[in-house]
Amino acid sequence: MRFNYKLILSILGLLLTINGVAMLLALPFSLYFNEDWRPIVYSSAITIFAGLPVWLLFSKNTKRDLKRRDGYLVVTLGWIVMSFFGTLPFILSGVIPGFTDAFFETISGFTTTGASVLNDIEAAPRGILVWRSLTQWIGGMGIIVLAVAILPILGIGGMQLFGAESPGISPDKLKPRIKDTAKRLWVIYVGLTVLEAILLMFGGMTFFDAINHSLTTMATGGFSTKNASIAYYTSPYIQYVITFFMVLAGTSFTLTYFMLKRQFQKVLSNEEFIVFLSFLFLITIILTGFVHFSSNQSFETSFRETLFQVVSVVTTTGFVSEDYTAWTPLITMAFFALMFIGGSAGSTAGGIKVVRHIILFKNSFLEMKRQLHPSAVIPVRLNSKAINQDVTFNVLAFIIIYFLIFSLGSIVMAWVGMDFESALGSVATSLGNIGPGIGSVGPVNNFHDVPDAGKWVLSFLMLLGRLELFTVLILFTPYYWKQN
Repeated sequence: MRFNYKLILSILGLLLTINGVAMLLALPFSLYFNEDWRPIVYSSAITIFAGLPVWLLFSKNTKRDLKRRDGYLVVTLGWIVMSFFGTLPFILSGVIPGFTDAFFETISGFTTTGASVLNDIEAAPRGILVWRSLTQWIGGMGIIVLAVAILPILGIGGMQLFGAESPGISPDKLKPRIKDTAKRLWVIYVGLTVLEAILLMFGGMTFFDAINHSLTTMATGGFSTKNASIAYYTSPYIQYVITFFMVLAGTSFTLTYFMLKRQFQKVLSNEEFIVFLSFLFLITIILTGFVHFSSNQSFETSFRETLFQVVSVVTTTGFVSEDYTAWTPLITMAFFALMFIGGSAGSTAGGIKVVRHIILFKNSFLEMKRQLHPSAVIPVRLNSKAINQDVTFNVLAFIIIYFLIFSLGSIVMAWVGMDFESALGSVATSLGNIGPGIGSVGPVNNFHDVPDAGKWVLSFLMLLGRLELFTVLILFTPYYWKQN
């Protein structure tokens, strides 16, 4: 089976064109704040000029048959190419002059990781900060899903693209056609982004800050316009609003759709959703006790700060309202462990995902039962439905590979010069698409001082995590490139 190279190039050209047009969304902010608008315009022009001719040239007389193998390649290349050209506003503006740092910041955005190299975010031009937030917002629901949602002219194997981007457990389909599904997801995505921005402005945020924080909340990205992140704001209202929307963003958008349709039975019968909320509540209550008795804060403050940070880490958003590594070593260890949970499947969150943990634990307990009854067929059930054994094997393989990559990545980061605690934290937070880690890359620090070699390693891990491992790793296997 040969690759459909013309179609792959056509899609990549289309994505670059979208990227270039998206850059122009930051232009009004540059003009309003009397900033140099040329970096935005020049970056947009270069990106569109690179993408539009390729799209138009290879979309003509091209067989519109995208195989699954093509889908894996175009999704991975799409993320890389978008990140490559996404560096232009940072470089041309001088905000991040070095390519390594600019690429790290950009791929951190498109993968919704939120790890940053900027020492003084507030000194950056407002237009550049908007572009920075937009990289997360675009990446949140997926570059490929964006193309399928708003450009039906593709008219190709959308299911292959959607499946390649989200190879894990898929929620119930909203509509038979992927194009219709993507459209509805984006309507919800845009609507919730606007709603959060309005509510944040009610809490005293400026229009500029509210827009940026709503863009990065719904993407579970965590980029902020403030050096201190959400800790800059002393408003409990703002913290509770952002916490609520982080939970929504970390929940399957399919369930959000059902909520809006008032089909609450489908929501309440969803096992992953119940476990997700129960876990957040239980961990918050436990850690609140430790925080309250180890500090001089009121119980409400301890609860609010703990809730915010637990939700931020589990949903892989990465906003910071308090330095959790300054509480106690035990709490630091707890938050490090939370980096391996992840949000819900079908959400913008990264990480392992709650549903995989559910399947892992269920299969582990059922395996003991199978030992007692070796001839019995005892399948894992999710939402009262038996799961195909292939799905169970996929989950087990995913988790094994995930921790193997985490271990190898930590060794590599220690080898390039990071202390072991920081190496563990940087790899865990990059692979889980979280943002702040522990050690020298903790909540009140950034990734500026990470060696350049380490930044490229972490950039690769961000891509791996965002595309759920297999999409990228399969490209490194010999049988993927065989013609038959």
